[in-house]
Amino acid sequence: MCPYCSGVCTRFGKSVTKNQRYRCKKCRRTHSFSYSYSACNAGIGEAVMSHVKEGCGIRSIARLLKISATTVLKRIVTISKTITKPVIAMGKDYELDEMCTHVKKKTNLRWIVYAIRKDNKEVVDFAVGCRTNNTLKLVTDTLILSKARKIYTDKLKQYATLLPSENHCTKQYGTNCIERKNLSLRTHLKRLGRRTICFSRSMGLLRACLAIYFWG
Repeated sequence: MCPYCSGVCTRFGKSVTKNQRYRCKKCRRTHSFSYSYSACNAGIGEAVMSHVKEGCGIRSIARLLKISATTVLKRIVTISKTITKPVIAMGKDYELDEMCTHVKKKTNLRWIVYAIRKDNKEVVDFAVGCRTNNTLKLVTDTLILSKARKIYTDKLKQYATLLPSENHCTKQYGTNCIERKNLSLRTHLKRLGRRTICFSRSMGLLRACLAIYFWG
């Protein structure tokens, strides 16, 4: 039986490692019941995703799953492309904050801007880039379109120009939940630690890991 659509399969020659291959009559996809390389086994994508969410590094995942680090990088990017943002609710209260990290080297600073719902702590949107209006605007525009009732931020000056004054709030203890979320992020993802040799090798990989952690 085909593992993809449960259709009937027929023999379809042998692989380079002399394993029998099969092709489905329905979906026309080929597969084998035994692979010499662990990355080809079923469920390896879910295993990579769970290890990323548990804070394992790229080489740690490669050692645990007995696959190459290059394969892990490719799987993370591929999995992130299948993840979609949750549907944002209308008329809710949100907390918005940014946290600093680095890409490629310590001097190359980048900022993670993201927003959470105040009631259920769900991350609704995020952006990665320099600490400029263009990066902040990617998240603030989403909250404005959702007709947010209140948006709680710190006293960063850019927020006053990007958010409507009637919805923007900077009161004390207004961002307690998202500040605690920052601590969880730095604890769970090694690449976001302050004093560590771990780092993100590219912006795309950082976005992919965050998408898996937030919505995977």
